[in-house]
Amino acid sequence: MRTLDLRRLPNHIGEVMRALDAGQSFTLTRNGVPIAEVRPTKRRYFVPKAVVLRAFRGAPSIALGRLCADLDAITRQDPTPYK
Repeated sequence: MRTLDLRRLPNHIGEVMRALDAGQSFTLTRNGVPIAEVRPTKRRYFVPKAVVLRAFRGAPSIALGRLCADLDAITRQDPTPYK
């Protein structure tokens, strides 16, 4: 994990963003005292529709009304009419 003084951040934001994009993390300091950690978030990847459909091809069908009623019962919400 790299260390960067907070005062230098505005002048190096491009470098920091590229490093975060590459998976690096930073400890931000103020007067040499660590005050924050900055790390990259997990990236979400796009899955093509064809891949998803193939993965669920053999899955059983779902009764939407029953599913919604079960979810309402679990979350203790007012029942909502579903079609």
